[in-house]
Amino acid sequence: MTSQVLEISPVGLALAFLPVLAVVLVLMRWSLGPGRVGYALARMLLQLLAIGYVLNFLFAAEQSWIIGAVLAIMLLAASWIALRPVNALSPGSYARALFAIAIGSLPVLLLVTQFVIGVEPWFSPQYVIPLGGMIFAGSMNAVSLAAERQQAELAAGRDQVAACEAGLNAALIPLINSLLAVGLVSLPGMMTGQVLSGIDPLVAARYQIVVMCMLFGASGLSAACYVWLASRRG
Repeated sequence: MTSQVLEISPVGLALAFLPVLAVVLVLMRWSLGPGRVGYALARMLLQLLAIGYVLNFLFAAEQSWIIGAVLAIMLLAASWIALRPVNALSPGSYARALFAIAIGSLPVLLLVTQFVIGVEPWFSPQYVIPLGGMIFAGSMNAVSLAAERQQAELAAGRDQVAACEAGLNAALIPLINSLLAVGLVSLPGMMTGQVLSGIDPLVAARYQIVVMCMLFGASGLSAACYVWLASRRG
């Protein structure tokens, strides 16, 4: 297989926005406020262009403290975003989310980078930052789903045990669905990217298996930790 990645031209990149434009036209026709889509697209473009420059800098960095600082910022942001659906956000709930995501994510990141893949040096940004981002994002979404469902169950008069179980079950639904669908319904982004770059599909499959395991483990542990901590508050 060739290892050359086909470059996307400016014209090709512009053509990728045609489906987006179609959705915007539908929203305009139905008077559903396409402005929010424009805002989201603008943020997406700016954020991805900015992260491209940042990653160039980080990949050239040889300082472990820089990589550690980046991971810390990502963890703090993930914890804040995770509680967006939860009403009455407080320092205590943020601390619980931060602890839950950290306790579920960091050991998994350490296991995958240092023992499964064997990254050298241990802080290699090419591996640690993308994998850390995937793990933090998965845990963030799981905590968000668990927190929202747990709060809804408590508001409906359910006891703490039932609310915890419902919150964890809600967080696990998309995780289990992704395990069932991978390779059958969907070809995940990481595996697709590796195949497009010329990596042997069997090697790419092994990496994707690792990714699926790390996402399920970190997300499930983070969600379980959060609902348990939330049930014990006060």
